[in-house]
Amino acid sequence: MQTEWTMARDELAAAVKSLGFPKELADIIAKNLGSPKAIRRITSYLCYVKPKKEEIIIDEMLAIMSEISAWRDLKESREANEAYNEMLYYGLVAEDEYTDIREEEM
Repeated sequence: MQTEWTMARDELAAAVKSLGFPKELADIIAKNLGSPKAIRRITSYLCYVKPKKEEIIIDEMLAIMSEISAWRDLKESREANEAYNEMLYYGLVAEDEYTDIREEEM
């Protein structure tokens, strides 16, 4: 995983430098985005759009971070909703009883 992150960061650094911005900008972006997938997403954006100002790049980074946060919130909400619905359906039962009930349904 670390190798993948490093490769994604290096690709981002090359894209940032090709646009005439300092490499440190790429390091900051990579650190804030965190995942190789998000880093590659902004790298693609830079290669396609070729923004002229650092502010535009930072705005895109913040937009990606916001979308990731919204996705995580949605995932947590769905998991909580699933657990709540199962509680409503099965009632409050002990964990081992719950497992037995689920296995019987399958």
